[in-house]
Amino acid sequence: STMRKRKTVDSPHTSSDLSEGKEKLRLKQEVGLISGVSLIAGTMIGSGIFMSPEWVLHHMGSPASSLLIWAACGLLATFGALSYAELGTIIKESGGEYIYILRIFGSFPAFLFAYTSVILVRPASLAAVCLSFAEYAVAPFYPGCSSPQVVVKCAAAACILLLTIINCLNVRLATSIMNIFTAAKLLALLVILVGGLVLLARGQTQSFQNAFQNTTAGIGAVGVAFYQGLWSYDGWNNLNYVTEELRKPEVTLPRAVMIAIPMVTCLYLLVNVSYLAAMTPAELLSSGAVAVTWGDKVLGSWAWLISLAVALSTFGSSNGTFFSGGRVCYIAAREGHMPDILSMAHVRCLTPSPALLFTSAMSLIMIIPGSFTSIVNFFSFIAWLCYGMTISGLLYLKIKKPELPRSYKVPIVIPIIVLVAAVYLVLAPIIDQPQIEILYIGLFIFSGVVLYFPLVRFKCHPRFLQRVTLHLQLFLEVAPTTKDAN
Repeated sequence: STMRKRKTVDSPHTSSDLSEGKEKLRLKQEVGLISGVSLIAGTMIGSGIFMSPEWVLHHMGSPASSLLIWAACGLLATFGALSYAELGTIIKESGGEYIYILRIFGSFPAFLFAYTSVILVRPASLAAVCLSFAEYAVAPFYPGCSSPQVVVKCAAAACILLLTIINCLNVRLATSIMNIFTAAKLLALLVILVGGLVLLARGQTQSFQNAFQNTTAGIGAVGVAFYQGLWSYDGWNNLNYVTEELRKPEVTLPRAVMIAIPMVTCLYLLVNVSYLAAMTPAELLSSGAVAVTWGDKVLGSWAWLISLAVALSTFGSSNGTFFSGGRVCYIAAREGHMPDILSMAHVRCLTPSPALLFTSAMSLIMIIPGSFTSIVNFFSFIAWLCYGMTISGLLYLKIKKPELPRSYKVPIVIPIIVLVAAVYLVLAPIIDQPQIEILYIGLFIFSGVVLYFPLVRFKCHPRFLQRVTLHLQLFLEVAPTTKDAN
């Protein structure tokens, strides 16, 4: 069978087991607390904080209300991550929402999630971030005019290919790059933050006078503003995708969440204050790239540093997105919901290279017609649909199975708040401004229903796939893996 579920279980502390006369591969536990914080913060801090403030302010209408949205988004991300931390200490397997939906609700909804995520959502998200990186990376070569789309898309493709090589070679190399780029982007945000404090100290506070004036109170507008803000916080759940690669996940997971997300929230709020100190709301709304405009006003001839910082930031974020996104594909294949070759790991590098190569190929395809703005709204709708389902699974476990061992417990009111927010974020755009993309999402999910029964439920697999799997296994130098019994 080219798709099958492996139930082999080994000790989490050994990298191989020769007791049965053959070696069993496992992904290494290379991610510690610092790398965990870097994975969360490094993925969250991408292009959003440099581009989304304009749109949050546009939909909310006033500086004070936009700052409230940024704070509320940070609080919601923290609540969501704390809820996921409890799930991660109950179900100590990699795969994030996929594995939680599988273990709580069963195979069918888990397959639909994996199918949508692996084929569409994760590659589209990676493509969007890499396109954002490419825009800033090539901008210095085309001063005074917009960059040719062919050049931008070629740069985005090169970024994806570079990330593929890095992540296929070594987990430690990928996490080291995450750590370095996280430090670089934190430094860039600190420059903006300090610059804003200096401006405030000099009395540039005109943006904060009558700060609530012109505030929008519409449900739909607030929902769209949340989408734009939450895009900047996306990545709060990334550590749950690599649980099996964490050292002491029951300790590392909650600690990393409690350090990374409040830190990012504080930075985002202070950076937004800095933007408003340097620009009036009207100037901010007319800015194509808020951070670049801030650099022109505050740094003068050193403004190019901001463009460099944004490029570094988006590259680091795309590395984190790629690192975790490939794991969803790998885990889904290991559970029998994707072709078997995608569940294998390289025999020497011990990385899920087939899954990473597949994610890379899908992302390259997404770049061709890719539009950054449409991808953000599309991604947010599906993401919060899945988050809501996962959080409802946690509430089920807390109410129906409180006896399950868990090293960390979140107060039940927190997942309830996240679930209510998820329902709102899914329904608000449909009720307020229904769009054709929602129909496309429904059709795509339906195609997953059609595929599930013959390929997964009844295991009707063409025989030639076994030969293809064998040849790919030899060509890629990969072998089946085992999973931990954590």
